[in-house]
Amino acid sequence: MDSALQTFIDQQVAEFAPRLTRANGLQWLVATTSRPEYEQAWASEMLAIRRLAAEPARYHILTRLMTETLDAPLLLARQARLLHNFLRGNQIAPDLIDRITEIETRVQSTFNQFRATLAGRAVSDNDLRTVLRRSDDAAERREAWEASKQIGAQVAEDVRELARLRNQAARQAGFDNFYTMQLELDELDEQDLFSLFEALKAGTDPLWQAYKTELDRTLATRFGIDMEDVRPWHYADPFFQEGQPSEVNLDSYFADKNLEDLTRAYYSAIGMDVDDVLARSDLYERPGKQQHAFCIHIDRQGDVRVLCNNRPNEQWAGTMLHEFGHAVYDKYIDRDLPFLLRAPAHTLTTEAIAILGGNLIHDSAWLAHYAGVPFSEARRLEDSLQQAARNAALIFARWVFVMSHFERALYRDPEQDLNALWWDMVEHFQGVHRPDQRNAPDWAAKIHIATAPVYYHNYLLGAMIAAQLLDHILAVVVNGSRERYVSDPRIGAYLIDRAFRPGSRHDWRGWLREVTGQDLSAAGYIRWLSGATA
Repeated sequence: MDSALQTFIDQQVAEFAPRLTRANGLQWLVATTSRPEYEQAWASEMLAIRRLAAEPARYHILTRLMTETLDAPLLLARQARLLHNFLRGNQIAPDLIDRITEIETRVQSTFNQFRATLAGRAVSDNDLRTVLRRSDDAAERREAWEASKQIGAQVAEDVRELARLRNQAARQAGFDNFYTMQLELDELDEQDLFSLFEALKAGTDPLWQAYKTELDRTLATRFGIDMEDVRPWHYADPFFQEGQPSEVNLDSYFADKNLEDLTRAYYSAIGMDVDDVLARSDLYERPGKQQHAFCIHIDRQGDVRVLCNNRPNEQWAGTMLHEFGHAVYDKYIDRDLPFLLRAPAHTLTTEAIAILGGNLIHDSAWLAHYAGVPFSEARRLEDSLQQAARNAALIFARWVFVMSHFERALYRDPEQDLNALWWDMVEHFQGVHRPDQRNAPDWAAKIHIATAPVYYHNYLLGAMIAAQLLDHILAVVVNGSRERYVSDPRIGAYLIDRAFRPGSRHDWRGWLREVTGQDLSAAGYIRWLSGATA
């Protein structure tokens, strides 16, 4: 029966792999051009993939073969499990597939083409963020913050309808709702996930309250207001999800830097060549291009690309290091693995590697080696940089709590008052006061809710794994040396061999034990956030 199972899997790969490659290539063209012919072609390809995956015979045959092959070899069993999860999530009616694909395509196109209006002119997300990072004019900040939410009103009804339709699809596939389905098919347990987040929240509540109180006191002084009058536009980004530049502002160090050169230099120093990825990537903003950042592996054979909208500042320097962390993971997966295993072990494992790279923006040794910060100044900044990194991680954890709890509630009841629910979550987890008399779909302005649903938890899980991985690398690979950590090729060799090459031959729990020798827990991350570890 091993032979029958392998033959069936090979047949499915032969049919799906070329289509997935075409879809990825079209997704890239959509993101970089927003041309309607590419959008339509991408939608058609995705529709064809979903319709094929929805054919009941495929799912039932695979289920039977897996039942008859309980002792299949490891790699075969892993391929079967991944394919089974993919097919199970698509066991829905063709007309529902058509409707979901239609709306997803429309929403993605709206986000790609949208530019907010500020002071009567169209502006980019980068422009809005510049106001929130730099302006001392509260009225200007509020206008920029409100402009960042304009997209929400354009897509809110479509996103709510997507939630309804995704729930219908999940019920047809045998699940209570879409949120639960996505987690289970992604090899995550909903109860375990939220218990882990609750442990992290409880363990960091004192840290958060102390930090947030001091931050609001600083902002109140800066803007000449009472602390209870601090509102969302007083923070430095539209969702209060990032570190605040008032603590350690690194923008000046990158103002005259080429971010491609910095990225190339770092990854080359640790033994990873990114020249080919840089050559295929699209890294600078322009009209009609998606304003966010992502990495995509087109064909699982090495065609890896990164999309950014770079400006020479701290944010985009960190984003480049982050996205190229995804890129090197994809690039160095063993291409002799079967197609289904030629991918990261899990979304959260590739997020861990990317976060490990992005966190270097607050590493004094990295700044000295690559950003040209004088060594004496880097040493002077070291404690402040590490505290800023911990503060940024605290902020981001609270933001992930908002996103995860909101999405779970959204799919449990898409008909509820989502505008109020959003601000209930923001006030509870972030301690940010909702704007007075505001009733708008601010939740819908976050692109992930529409186009990358039930994803955001992976960022926080990835951050927790990144902290464990950093501890392990420092202890085992570079003997505790922070200087070597940013430039030693042994790091690249270790990651390529232990983390990247295995692809998804293990699930994420097995991957973590292979790479760090540990299971995931909140305790280590809480210690790091409190400053108790390096």
